[in-house]
Amino acid sequence: MPLPITFGAASARGFGLFSVIAGGPYVVIQTFTASGSWTCPTGVTEVEYLVVAGGGGGGGFGGGGAGGFRTGTGLSVTAGTTYTVTVGGGGASSTGSTKGGNGGDSVFSTITSTGGGGGGAFSNTNQNGNNGGSGGGGGTASTSPYTGGTGGTGNTPSVSPSQGNNGGSGATGGSAAGGGGGASATGANGSGSNGGNGGNGTASSISGSSVTYSGGGGGGAGTTVGTGGTGGGGNGGLAPSGSGVTAGTANTGGAGGGGYNSNGAAGGSGIVILKYNVPAGTVFTFTSSTSWTCPTGVTSVDYLVIAGGGSGGGTNSGAGTGAGGGAGGFRTGTGLSVTAGTTYTVTVGAGAAGVSGGVGLQGSNSVFSTITSAGGGFGGISNPSGSRAGGSGGSGGGGNNNGTVGSGNTPSVSPSQGNNGGLGSVSPPNYGTGGGGGSSAVGGDGTSTTGGNGGAGTASSISGSSVTYAGGGGGGAFGGTAGTGGSGGGGNGNSNGGGSAGTANTGGGGGGSGSTGGATNTGGAGGSGIVIIKIN
Repeated sequence: MPLPITFGAASARGFGLFSVIAGGPYVVIQTFTASGSWTCPTGVTEVEYLVVAGGGGGGGFGGGGAGGFRTGTGLSVTAGTTYTVTVGGGGASSTGSTKGGNGGDSVFSTITSTGGGGGGAFSNTNQNGNNGGSGGGGGTASTSPYTGGTGGTGNTPSVSPSQGNNGGSGATGGSAAGGGGGASATGANGSGSNGGNGGNGTASSISGSSVTYSGGGGGGAGTTVGTGGTGGGGNGGLAPSGSGVTAGTANTGGAGGGGYNSNGAAGGSGIVILKYNVPAGTVFTFTSSTSWTCPTGVTSVDYLVIAGGGSGGGTNSGAGTGAGGGAGGFRTGTGLSVTAGTTYTVTVGAGAAGVSGGVGLQGSNSVFSTITSAGGGFGGISNPSGSRAGGSGGSGGGGNNNGTVGSGNTPSVSPSQGNNGGLGSVSPPNYGTGGGGGSSAVGGDGTSTTGGNGGAGTASSISGSSVTYAGGGGGGAFGGTAGTGGSGGGGNGNSNGGGSAGTANTGGGGGGSGSTGGATNTGGAGGSGIVIIKIN
């Protein structure tokens, strides 16, 4: 049986970069540039890691400290466990009299890298740099003799090996601030009217090429600004207004440069990279958008690409019914040609949001290489103020009582990616609306007493076990009995309330709502899609 690996995300924008080095067993390198999650595959007991926190923001004078840098091998992990991966954001920029914000922590398993300390300000109370993964650079006091502030302490809290270094101190006299600490060097002190340089970062080759991370931010100055440390550190600002100050580079943990009694710059976000071995014949499952680099020796893949489901129709404050949303398009196949060394964008379509008091929304497309599955069509509505038909898509949304349904397999592909929605009923007492289409069956028609059931989805065993995807949402009704969602994650309709959501990562359509008067109800949201790749 093929070995599944799931790449997921805690938020809609949970991205990761996955590359595989050929050989059997394969070496998987997974890069998180935003917070997400990782499920440890069967047979994996340890990982190599790089965890870099967000860089500190530059203060009104001092450079920010770099995000904590931690790397190692042989970190124990447990098969089947889902680990939260937190990627720290960069620290906020500042004004002249305030410190920069500390960067956010990055976390994987037991490894926490601390956000970089914010840089100090031109202030009698905020002149010292903050502590952090690396410390922020000191500013100066704002009244004569303009005593230089101290740099923040790095490697706070203390870990071994050290995650960073101290920031530099500001120069007494008010014309030069300290640079923020970096992963491999202390930030330089300000001197005379010359700002301190940010401490240099540290190179890592865990990604397959050498990249430097966690550079400190440069201090602001009257004559010569401090430059950012290697590894994404930003430059300081020049008198009289802080011109030329730059932010830390995203996904390096580089810190922002300090201003000159002016706004400092923001720190760069962090990054988390994992590297581990898996057996040959591995299946890769993507539950959020990402990219995938085809390994040397691989020329074709099997695939399953499911789009996001459409949402069901919502009802307004008058009596009415909402139809079921259509399932996301379902496309699967074998032997899709891929090119070694090419990085492919993997787009996992979101399910459509539920809508209150109106037609639903279309789900989003899912894409891998040349394969695009279309988002499911929206569910229509029937109410006294007007009726609207269901929308077309991978599978079509259910229809209203005017006899119009959403078309499936739109745009047309072969084999078909989905089916039409069902018809709504014009007959009392309950005026059932149509169910959304599913990948293997049209949506059921509404009747005088029931909403139509969602069309059934289709089973796939590409993951190693049989899972059904892309079921249509059930139609709502004006009282009576609402339709049930189709197998494959379709949400149920409702006869006097909001519709149920489609199941996440199935592409199921949302259920339609119902109202017997006086309530505004929301159609069920569509379920998000999924992309699965099996290397041949």
